[in-house]
Amino acid sequence: MSVIDAHDLNQPLDAIALAASIRNGETTAREVVDEAIARIEKHDPALNAVIATRFDEALAEVDAGLPDGPLRGVPVLVKDLNMDVAGLPSTRGSRLFAEHVPDRDSELVARYKRAGMVVLGTTNSPEFGLNASTEPQLHGPTHNPRDLTRSPGGSSGGSAAAVAAGLVPVAHASDGGGSIRIPASMNGLFGLKPSRGRVTSAPAPSTLSGPASVHHAVTTTVRDSALLLDISSARLPGTAIGVPTPAQSFATLAAQSPRPLRIALATAFADGPETDPEVLAIVERAAALCESLGHTVVPIEAPWVPGEVSAETAPLMGIAFTVAVQDRLAVLGRELLDDDLEPFTRQLFEHYRALPATALSRSLSAAQRIGWEVGATFEQYDVLLTPTVARRVPPLGLLDTTHPESIYQHAATFSAWTSVFNATGMPAMSVPLGTDSDGLPVGVQFAADLGEEGLLLSLAGQLEAAAPWARTV
Repeated sequence: MSVIDAHDLNQPLDAIALAASIRNGETTAREVVDEAIARIEKHDPALNAVIATRFDEALAEVDAGLPDGPLRGVPVLVKDLNMDVAGLPSTRGSRLFAEHVPDRDSELVARYKRAGMVVLGTTNSPEFGLNASTEPQLHGPTHNPRDLTRSPGGSSGGSAAAVAAGLVPVAHASDGGGSIRIPASMNGLFGLKPSRGRVTSAPAPSTLSGPASVHHAVTTTVRDSALLLDISSARLPGTAIGVPTPAQSFATLAAQSPRPLRIALATAFADGPETDPEVLAIVERAAALCESLGHTVVPIEAPWVPGEVSAETAPLMGIAFTVAVQDRLAVLGRELLDDDLEPFTRQLFEHYRALPATALSRSLSAAQRIGWEVGATFEQYDVLLTPTVARRVPPLGLLDTTHPESIYQHAATFSAWTSVFNATGMPAMSVPLGTDSDGLPVGVQFAADLGEEGLLLSLAGQLEAAAPWARTV
């Protein structure tokens, strides 16, 4: 059962159209923000997507006058994971951080505000983002707006559910193993994971997870994602990791059709989870759509083995999360308590804190080697087309961190197609190009070489024009 009647939402405007309506005097920023607050108050109790709000502060910012940026007056939500909103709890979905309230915005949040956006609150995330479903014990599960018994995906499940339900037109998200693309797929949204180094994590240095985890957004349209990437991706001086700057803005590139592309199609692994037949059929239809648009599609075997990628590169994220726990305990001045972490997270913590420093060095080397191996695909092809997730939207409770054996049994199926691009740093996107027999969305993934977000956005814009998707439930 869906939480929201589509007629109630009436396909709300995307962020760019909403900003234009404010700029043209068709509505006001105050009216837009009031409406978004009303939607959250009405619909979020059934979703549990929004976990902290700043409605009074947001309205005060509107009344005081917003910066005259490209998205002036557009409401936005920020994922509660490694991205701070001053005055709101920054919990990372963990009881250990439940009382942590930062006094300054992260740089990305500040950039959203300088663009005229109005931050209304933060969205739910699994503990430390370590789950493909958003079901933390601290805040409780987020529900998929298309079926309240189903998962919204993770770890950006709160943001994806909020956008899919029309509470806000766009929301911040992050991706350390598929955490933008997986929930985008499960909620019928567009989700782009940028290249490594494209979007800053300042002021929090991210020396270990930086090679894998990146920030961006989930959106209903390609053009919103492109403009948000323009807003967020200006290089901060002194940043250690760099990525090529596009010749044109991402917004401009998204509005242009690409040249005829050579697209590699991978739907199976030499050793890995099998793809659900309904998902496979949607990926094959996406390949046929690409061919109808003048592109050449060539089937190949996936150029990686998911289990090997996970085994070799998992310390990149695992050690970073372990350090975050240790640093928090140092601030609190105490040892780890039994109920500080969920059972699955506690197992990971005990594992990674026991690893020698050489494990990190080997993982960093493996990430580069895997990058070269997968990168060889882009010597022959412009883009790689795959499923986003090997299976359809699961029920809530399947990925239950209180029962680690369930996570170990099922988790790899959900990240098999996505996490490799976190290891390599390459950009990848989930495009909502189908629905299954239950009427639930299925995303299709496209990836490209490092720095080629513009190419992906151009292709996504072409696909959106050729096969437009329903933008909300």
